[in-house]
Amino acid sequence: MPQFSKFAMMFMAIGTLALAACSGSGSSSGMIPSGGSNSASLAQNGSAAKGASRAASILQFLDTETTIGSTVDPTNGDQNPYGLDIAKISSGLIRVGDLVVCNFNDSENTQGNGTTVIALHPTPGASPTHVAKDASLKGCDALALAPGGPIWAAAFVANDNPIVSPGGSVISTLAGGPWHGPFGQAFSSRPTPFGNASFYESNASDGSIVRINITNSGFTFNVIATGFAVNHGAPGSILGPSGLQYNNATDTLYIVDGANNSVVTFSGVSTIPAGGITVSGLTFSGAFASRAHVLFSGSPLNGPISSALLSNGTVIVGNTSDPSGQNLMVELSSTGSVLNVKNVDTGAAGAIFGMVAAQTSTNPTPSSVKVYFNDDNDNTVKVLSQ
Repeated sequence: MPQFSKFAMMFMAIGTLALAACSGSGSSSGMIPSGGSNSASLAQNGSAAKGASRAASILQFLDTETTIGSTVDPTNGDQNPYGLDIAKISSGLIRVGDLVVCNFNDSENTQGNGTTVIALHPTPGASPTHVAKDASLKGCDALALAPGGPIWAAAFVANDNPIVSPGGSVISTLAGGPWHGPFGQAFSSRPTPFGNASFYESNASDGSIVRINITNSGFTFNVIATGFAVNHGAPGSILGPSGLQYNNATDTLYIVDGANNSVVTFSGVSTIPAGGITVSGLTFSGAFASRAHVLFSGSPLNGPISSALLSNGTVIVGNTSDPSGQNLMVELSSTGSVLNVKNVDTGAAGAIFGMVAAQTSTNPTPSSVKVYFNDDNDNTVKVLSQ
């Protein structure tokens, strides 16, 4: 695949930056530019857990919610934002710190017909910049930006994994990959036995996890896990493995699954080979089953799709199936305890899709963290801050 070689070499040259996003999308535990750079009771009042858990919560202190801007594509009216990530560099039509979004619906609000990517400067009142429109992006639901600039997208309806330049041209659709309803995307710069860096992709039609290996000569694919829960939903009601996040410091992949309300982690994920893990409900088998762990399952998770990851291993998960008037974020500690539950939109349920955390310190504190999220009730990106 010589046409891909120059892109593979570009990824080799990025060093050890560790930034990731997903589907719902989100940040990794690395540094990201910020601003340019009792469960039932928690769910009801948004208060933090008691004792040590309360002290560890970040989300409980992020009480300011600000609208950044509209995600409706200015050229064709695509709407219903799903994928979200933060740009690491300025390139093409995108500036460092920009919020990059893909739209799942078209201008008629038909589920899964969206084909566009837009960018927003991370300041209140920002207007969307059209970045790309292509059939290969149809039903885009997650994206992750490589540190060098290219946008990697999971497109459920097109059933491919397009790579889009920051200038808006399609570099590749990765045709022939093991795609079965792509629904999550995350980046790892860590070298593996299989390549120089990787993207991880999840499939919501068959519950598989794919590592896309970036090699000197192009791309190869390893289906490292199969069997995650899926609901076989039509566009607009899809639940399955999504909300992928990657922690470079611990080589851990986080997988959100709304079909069984769980968050699962794969430790040492960079060395898990093809066929390494088979998932059955919340149990695991296969030669690398010991690498898989259930971080959390059950209430207050309710149809989660997206997540954001902090550098201390705290993960914030976005529900989509809560009762009307509740769009809950659930904050989980690195050991799987519930730290906080916050309602971020009192409108119709199912508004939270892409999420990403921006940190200005490797030690997360409320003042150093912002959590951006797509709000599908009004087609905007919003931010939670202290």
